[in-house]
Amino acid sequence: MATVLVVDDDQKLANMLRRTLTYEGFQVFTAGDGTAALAQTQAQHPDVIVLDWMMPGLDGIGVIKQLRAADDKTLILMLTARDAVEDRVQGLETGADDYLAKPFAPAELLARLHALLRRPAVVTKNESLAYSDLFLDPITRETRRGTRAFELTSKEFDLLHFLLRHPRQVLRREQILQEVWGYDFGGEDNVLEVYIGYLRKKLEAGGEPRLIQTVRAVGYVLREDS
Repeated sequence: MATVLVVDDDQKLANMLRRTLTYEGFQVFTAGDGTAALAQTQAQHPDVIVLDWMMPGLDGIGVIKQLRAADDKTLILMLTARDAVEDRVQGLETGADDYLAKPFAPAELLARLHALLRRPAVVTKNESLAYSDLFLDPITRETRRGTRAFELTSKEFDLLHFLLRHPRQVLRREQILQEVWGYDFGGEDNVLEVYIGYLRKKLEAGGEPRLIQTVRAVGYVLREDS
């Protein structure tokens, strides 16, 4: 039986989620604020944390930062009414594994939880990767374009790492989301496009030719422009 920690200061919503998840066979614990969430995580070791962003005191982002700083890799599904792409990027960059905007249907929440629990354990690939004049070292997290070094955020690094493992291969949008984020965003969500834009800006900051090409209606491919 998978265990879920529901963290929300809205007691009505927390109770609804507890009933729904219990009915679906989960063992459920609850916490009403960020401090209690950290204590419950340490005590109960849940498989997944369903975490509200906006809470008084220690908010959801603060909880994630403390857990990840302590090398706690518990799966986290963030809930929030903040639905802008920038907010999603912030939540995911902080260390959330998935993001669900309020209001949501209980069926979608259950689908997201099951998808998270099906995720395979992350396998660290330590070999250095290179394509054209682009270089990435997963151990030192060094990235270079020719002799020019540049820095990436955590998710930018993961995305570039995945692209470099499949050079010249057309990768479907859904495949990239599944492999890098571990789940599928909705069809109207453009978080992937935002990150591709971030990467292109850094990869081309010295005037270098584009390496991440768009394949219209399909996805992206890492290749030199022909």
